[in-house]
Amino acid sequence: MPYDDDLRLAHVLADAVEQLTMARFRAADLRVETKPDLTPVSDADRAAEELVRAQLARTRPRDAVVGEEFGTTGHGPRRWIIDPIDGTKNFVRGVPVWATLIALVDGDDPVVGLVAAPALHRRWWAAKDLGAYAGRSLQSAQRLHVSGVSSLADASLSYASLDGWAALGRRDAFLGLMDRCWRTRAYGDFWSYMLLAEGSVDLAAEPELATYDMAALVPIVTEAGGQFTGLDGRPGCWSGNAVATNGLLHGEVLRAIGDPGADEVAAQGARA
Repeated sequence: MPYDDDLRLAHVLADAVEQLTMARFRAADLRVETKPDLTPVSDADRAAEELVRAQLARTRPRDAVVGEEFGTTGHGPRRWIIDPIDGTKNFVRGVPVWATLIALVDGDDPVVGLVAAPALHRRWWAAKDLGAYAGRSLQSAQRLHVSGVSSLADASLSYASLDGWAALGRRDAFLGLMDRCWRTRAYGDFWSYMLLAEGSVDLAAEPELATYDMAALVPIVTEAGGQFTGLDGRPGCWSGNAVATNGLLHGEVLRAIGDPGADEVAAQGARA
């Protein structure tokens, strides 16, 4: 398979980063600053991304690297997209729900995704056409599959917060979607989408996300049998927001909170 070696490399990168991030998690001398966008960044975020970049420079020198903290280096169709700590606010407050996100995008297609959450003792990964898995290593893993729930009345919805929906003018629409669901919980960040891939949650949506927040999630959700688009219905991690479902609910969710015609765009993408 064409991405076997890249998936193995993603695990090697995650192994190295986990040692660093766990050493800094709840450290008394953790240094935290506020970035211009008013989000926090810790010394662990920066050190973790620097570590990944250094290893990729040695092992994949022809590939570009895109990271939350240090931007883009290199050129070419293959891009490693890194979020060194997704859930920094949790990390700096000692909440164990945070993860390192590592993705490989080939052209515009996210083909490898790995989510490492060492404080939860969990790791999830996928590669194109190889399926999605969770476990502690490639040798110790369980294959993932999304749920078979086909009605919103029976569905569990996960999200991060309500704040961004008002900015899009869709707060009422999102609240309406929540009212139609059996259960709603704000698991937030990467965890919503990993629970979706495991079949524990049936849909997740966020009004504003960066590419590095999503790239690693896309192959895990889709290889588990789910669907991942923006509110515009376009597949992948390029729309600046996310709607992910088990596939059975996708059209109905987009009709509730998506752009006009987004359900048709998503349906065409699913057939392609």
